[in-house]
Amino acid sequence: MVSYESLKSGYENNWANLQIRPTRLAEANATARKAINGKATYQQVERLTGVPWCFVALCHYRESNFDFDTYLGNGEALHRVTSLVPKGRGPFASFVEGAVDALRIQNFVGAQDWCIARTLYRLECFNGLGYHARGVNSPYLYGGSTLYGPTEARAGKFVADHVFDPNYVDTQLGTAVILHAMMSQDSSIDFDGIPSIVPRSEPDEDVASSVLLMQQALNKLGTRPPLVEDGISGPKTKAAVSQFQQQNGLQDTGVLDGTTIAAITRAGMQPVQTPNLDLSQILSRLESLAQLLQGGAASQGGTTSGTVISGATTTVANDPISLLERLLALANNAAPATGPTPLGAPVAGPGLGPADQLKPIVDLLGTLLSKDSKPVLGQVNGALGETIGKMLDGKKTALGIGGSLITALLSAVTASPNAGGLAGLLGTIASAVPGLSQFALPISLALTAWGVLGKLEKWAQGTAPPPKVTS
Repeated sequence: MVSYESLKSGYENNWANLQIRPTRLAEANATARKAINGKATYQQVERLTGVPWCFVALCHYRESNFDFDTYLGNGEALHRVTSLVPKGRGPFASFVEGAVDALRIQNFVGAQDWCIARTLYRLECFNGLGYHARGVNSPYLYGGSTLYGPTEARAGKFVADHVFDPNYVDTQLGTAVILHAMMSQDSSIDFDGIPSIVPRSEPDEDVASSVLLMQQALNKLGTRPPLVEDGISGPKTKAAVSQFQQQNGLQDTGVLDGTTIAAITRAGMQPVQTPNLDLSQILSRLESLAQLLQGGAASQGGTTSGTVISGATTTVANDPISLLERLLALANNAAPATGPTPLGAPVAGPGLGPADQLKPIVDLLGTLLSKDSKPVLGQVNGALGETIGKMLDGKKTALGIGGSLITALLSAVTASPNAGGLAGLLGTIASAVPGLSQFALPISLALTAWGVLGKLEKWAQGTAPPPKVTS
């Protein structure tokens, strides 16, 4: 990224060595007088923006040759909506109103550092920094001086977008040349007392990193010809932004507003490359567990809940969320009765206590979640640490199933730049987290399995809390 600090010394040296060509001196002085004649209007803009009046005058000269019926941002007529970048501006009631808008778009409003080097840098940024890469002093600044063109210096001009002619000499006077002539006629223009360093970043510097990211994203999306990634929102960057806005149904302005930045970021975001997760074996083992639980429930003389659970049909092995819901319902049916048991009444089943009946289920869960054939049963609820285990005690299964459902919901949402309300919010979340389901779903599955395992272990060990009395 091009920075002001890297170019500062070059601007200072050029200003110190600037000489107006004798053949252009009369023209430069006449142009300077025109600029000074509009001083009162330019000072109105300065009072509203903090931008020096002489800077406003120089931009006005290059864009529309001091025509006060034009928009400062591109020289178009002031009283109709602009069709050139920046597009869609106006109409404006006065030159001052349009000038304030143009300077705000350039992030010059509120700037404090207006030393000569920074002023020349901003003037050149208004037109673009492409001449630096060509080893030529920009005619936008130095046209008509000995710093540009033969015999003292190199010539060259961008005669069209991205078309540079090294032999062409721009005949229009540069802004630095006119500023030099203005200072000879108006002693109030003085850069000597302006500090070259201010204790904070400037507004245009604050947005440079964002502009750079947008230039990189647009290049990644295939902008042709590619943008120079310099962090400067010059004419070519604005044209590329305008093209993106047209192609994506956004308001065509050429300006990097919040909506456009979000759309470019979303379009340039590449899916996170994550390994494919094969859950088939886990789902198969969970299905086996479901069948075992279903068989245990049937052996107790009750009807099975595997065929229909809360009105749902038998789950398919490749539907993890439905399978987990089925497991939870079956596990609850296999639990000890929640009501008080009369003294001497048989418990759970003929000849078997609840711990004996649940032992095969606990063993199967232990095998399912074991690591290197080492069972993880015992202290299940403290598996993630005593504090976390206690905090999540009784909530793991519900959180896991809820997480699975939310993951599926977000993964199914298609982001739309025009969507609003809840759909727009969900689309933003889903598109901002690539690979959401690949990460969140396994975590939810593990949390659910951990919760079921802890529940069954409590039943098997007889440590489950007594049921809550309900009215």
